[in-house]
Amino acid sequence: MRVISGLYKGRIIDGFDIDGTRPTQDRVKESLFGSIQDYLEDSIVLDLFSGSGNLGIEALSNGAKECYFVDNNKEAIKVINNNLSKIGITSNVLNKDFKDALEYFKSNNIKFDLVFLDPPYKDDYIDYSIKYLLDNNLLNDNAIIVSEFENNINLDYKELKIKKEKKFGYKKIVIFKKI
Repeated sequence: MRVISGLYKGRIIDGFDIDGTRPTQDRVKESLFGSIQDYLEDSIVLDLFSGSGNLGIEALSNGAKECYFVDNNKEAIKVINNNLSKIGITSNVLNKDFKDALEYFKSNNIKFDLVFLDPPYKDDYIDYSIKYLLDNNLLNDNAIIVSEFENNINLDYKELKIKKEKKFGYKKIVIFKKI
């Protein structure tokens, strides 16, 4: 894997082989970041199911001010820290379950402009996470949520509108914007 654009373009990112993760492919990442480039500058980002940190690092490379990387897999946390160190980025890395991390953000009044949600497909982690972010006012005005999940799932929220939806094989990426 590599950083595809921005300040750290071309840098190699480790972690394509972490058990339990599905790294976003470069072609998918390129399409995704083309769709959200107007939201990156000086944004506060949450990469909730970080894996290797691939998406959060790409956001930082493209002008995000700060990123919170969250994963409960110790191997993933080690890889994220290593990737950040190799590139020379100082960031917030939390080794927590996603529910504990969301509670931490609520308790510390941390709000986000951009949220990446790419959890394991088998559970309702996306729905839970989005509802928690909305119910606890953890999204800034005009925030966007980038979610990746299986094609057979459809999510709808009155506080969010779908900005873009694109299918990639058995999965789709949906970009929600806070209304």
